Amino acid sequence: MSIATLDHEVSAAHAPRTRGRRSQAANSLAARGEPLVWLSGGALAAALAMIAGLLVLIAYHAILTFWPTAVIRVELRDGSVAMGEVTRRERFQPEEATLADLPEETVAAYREAMREGDGWVTRRLVRTGNFELTNEHFRWIASPEVVPGTENRPDWALVLERVAWGRFYGFPEALLIGDETVAKTPETVWQEFQRNFPHVVQQRGELKRLEKGRLGDINHDLEQARLKLRGVELKYGKASDQYREAEEQFRETEDQLTREYDNVSRRIAELREEIGRYSLKLKTADGVETTLGLADIVRAYPANKLTLPQKIKIYLDRIWEFLSDEPREANSEGGVFPAIFGTVMMTLLMSVAVVPLGVLAALYLREYAKSGAVVAAVRIAINNLAGVPSIVFGVFGLGFFCYIVGGGIDHWFFEARLPNPTFGTGGILWASLTLALLTLPVVIVATEEALASVPNSMREGSYACGAGKWQTLRRVVLPQAMPGILTGTILAMARGAGEVAPLMLVGAVKLAPELPFDHRFPFFHLERSFMHLGFHIYDLGFQSQNSEAAKPIVYATTLLLIVVILTLNMSAVYLRNRLRKRFVVGHF
Repeated sequence: MSIATLDHEVSAAHAPRTRGRRSQAANSLAARGEPLVWLSGGALAAALAMIAGLLVLIAYHAILTFWPTAVIRVELRDGSVAMGEVTRRERFQPEEATLADLPEETVAAYREAMREGDGWVTRRLVRTGNFELTNEHFRWIASPEVVPGTENRPDWALVLERVAWGRFYGFPEALLIGDETVAKTPETVWQEFQRNFPHVVQQRGELKRLEKGRLGDINHDLEQARLKLRGVELKYGKASDQYREAEEQFRETEDQLTREYDNVSRRIAELREEIGRYSLKLKTADGVETTLGLADIVRAYPANKLTLPQKIKIYLDRIWEFLSDEPREANSEGGVFPAIFGTVMMTLLMSVAVVPLGVLAALYLREYAKSGAVVAAVRIAINNLAGVPSIVFGVFGLGFFCYIVGGGIDHWFFEARLPNPTFGTGGILWASLTLALLTLPVVIVATEEALASVPNSMREGSYACGAGKWQTLRRVVLPQAMPGILTGTILAMARGAGEVAPLMLVGAVKLAPELPFDHRFPFFHLERSFMHLGFHIYDLGFQSQNSEAAKPIVYATTLLLIVVILTLNMSAVYLRNRLRKRFVVGHF
């Protein structure tokens, strides 16, 4: 043993105890964590907490949207009576200027409430409905404005959800079938309503099928026959034999369709007359009597007499209506099925367009292109493309896809329809291609990283076995890189499905009369405009005439959009994991 080693051991044996304490402190958990690591962890935890809080807030409001609540009736100090459902409570500080315009009795009540609440007063937002009578859907009612002891929950206060004009609140007075009054007391009126309403709903459903289904088919066939005649006219001229023959065929088709149209119209008139016989007479909280047709009612129930199973049934019915029906009442009520269908179909079309294009571009850049100034410029352009505002893509899609490409398609293939555009306006095809361009950088970068992660030894082994460049890419490289490619697809789907700004210019609409898919050939109608959940949220939140009524639907639609995107992403993740089990490879 050397002298230096011996001296080191002796000094270590006689080291002060303070060094040991410092060593223990240095080995503590706080000392081992570097500041940036702790800062990064804290930032991640804060971000996750904010995301979780936002999701909980959205889910909470969305879940409560469809639950039936009690109806209250209150008498106010100004002599009016209000009745409806309480949708929100809050505290506020009344301004002196506002109190100056109120009667002395009401001002005194405000002063007393402010004294008890340290300057704060409680108020409730009550959904009073009856818009055609009161010209308002909601009303703020502060606690000092209510006459003490007058608030109650009437047993026979009915809530009626209607096809138009929003909800109605009132007391049942009578049920009429034609000119005959079949019930006059609240109990008998409700019994007769329950007995006759299912028949009216069935008749209304048949009426809707005839109007939208059969009449729609007749009008479509008539329009196709007209376009066929117009095509012959453009090709041969009106003086030609071909045009006269086509005109004769058109007249025969028109006569046949007109007869069928008349028969369906007569049946529709009979159904309207039949369901028009049923009506419900109601009295509002302030004594105004009105009569509603049962055909105008979607759902009715005595809110304060519901049992728990009945509330659950109404809750589930509303959820099913939300998922499967069309919007009504300026999109603030009803369902969002057209928006669900449009969102899913547009996202799938976008994925079909962007994945092959992005993979081919990445293959060329990684496997074929030689490194140089041009390739470097292309990569820089791709990275910069990811930072372009989405509305710019919308303007490009409108100008290039809709006006140039779509206008050319109309000129060459749909001349008979002009001047009405077919593809020369916004549609789901152009929206999908626009978002494909928007998400293209994501797929290219992810695919390049996935290709780079494939070991060169696998390529060399393939070449050694006699395979060519394309055979190696197709049978070795691409299968190994597929999980990473699908990761890029997942990111692209998540980005594209939530975009709204470009869609406002290239096809998304407030209310689409027809879905992009139906039973008529060619079944998929890519030229049609469509509804989108993201645009639906924007329309409800910023364009609705009744923002308070639309607010619950905004939360529900937001939660639904999150679920749709999560479902699409989880499907892609499942497929990626299946592929990953087959190929052991690093992924992006």
